[in-house]
Amino acid sequence: MNKFNDVRYKMLNSDSHLPIRSHHINYLRRSNFVILFFGFALGFFFAILMEFSPSTMTFKSNDAFTFKHSDPHFGRELNDASGPTADVGFHEPYDNTHKYENGTVASQLYKDVRVLCWIMTNPKNHKKKAIHVKKTWGKRCNKLLFMSSTVDPELESVALPVKEGRNNLWAKTKEAFKYIYDHHLDEIDWVLKADDDTYVVVENLRYMLYPYASSQPIYFGCRFKPYVKQGYMSGGAGYVLSKQALIRFVEEGLTDKTKCRQDADGAEDVEIGKCLENVHVLAGDSRDSHGRGRFFPFVPEHHLIPGHVDKNFWYYKYIYYEAKEGMDCCSDNAISFHYVSPNQMYVLEYLIYHLRPYGLVQFDQPLPKKISLSEISEEAHKNATNLNESNTNDNEKL
Repeated sequence: MNKFNDVRYKMLNSDSHLPIRSHHINYLRRSNFVILFFGFALGFFFAILMEFSPSTMTFKSNDAFTFKHSDPHFGRELNDASGPTADVGFHEPYDNTHKYENGTVASQLYKDVRVLCWIMTNPKNHKKKAIHVKKTWGKRCNKLLFMSSTVDPELESVALPVKEGRNNLWAKTKEAFKYIYDHHLDEIDWVLKADDDTYVVVENLRYMLYPYASSQPIYFGCRFKPYVKQGYMSGGAGYVLSKQALIRFVEEGLTDKTKCRQDADGAEDVEIGKCLENVHVLAGDSRDSHGRGRFFPFVPEHHLIPGHVDKNFWYYKYIYYEAKEGMDCCSDNAISFHYVSPNQMYVLEYLIYHLRPYGLVQFDQPLPKKISLSEISEEAHKNATNLNESNTNDNEKL
């Protein structure tokens, strides 16, 4: 033990008052001051972190986030979300309200527009999120698959040969579509990819797809404009590929490194957008006849409430078509919403499939006319021209 420590030990552990040299006292004082300073600095640092954490931030200009909203805008905000452990149940078809409903058209579309839905999930979300997709909207798909890295008997999940994590989402996406191509190609007309926190109104999806032939190379979703010339579809809102688009993706894209990225990394939705464009799959317009959107990357609150987020929020810079607010934001035949918590899955299930205003009798909408590939191409060219003119006008204003 050195001299200083020996004196300090005696001072702290002896009843006698030993004489301590002044330079030892000064050293102790300086040490205490340094510790106090660093403690204050550390506390200040954590206070700043708390002030600007996602739970307290709302959206300000330049994409600085200060959430004053309860609805989630990032996947991490649902990391700890879980759904009910008890069975929520359902209303029987012969209940007073449901026995008067006519599902003839929906049943016919179920046969005519066969949709396989595959859900991007992972082992830690099987019980927290994915199971609630299965218990709600997923049961309306013609075929429902959960793509994970482990087998779960309750979900009947597919164990793909990939690692988990955001850096492997592109790898999982490629493996999922290859699995569907290898095992289910003859059973389907369309393939929908969705996340385990996406809610989908499958009947409205079939209604939108009805005019198109699954032999046409086309896909739909919430269309974003950067990175890909024709735009790409938001992964969170879900996107749906025709059978022909799936075939081109697997046969022409995944085998050619000049058309599709070969490694595991990269943003899944951007990479598949690039790849599909390279194999000449068209990015379709999923809006309704009023120009209202049908696929949404956030919950309804985000899109319905005017001024809910600042116009500098990244969504307004990415969205391909004009993003409207209020009731004009969303089609009456909306298809999907993202960042839906497990509990909200059941809320939407009730509001969409069970709650009925008494006395209002809904008649089936007429099915839209079939659309040829030449009409699709013509519409795509017109939309691209309008977008270029809009971007030119925006640049001139700047």
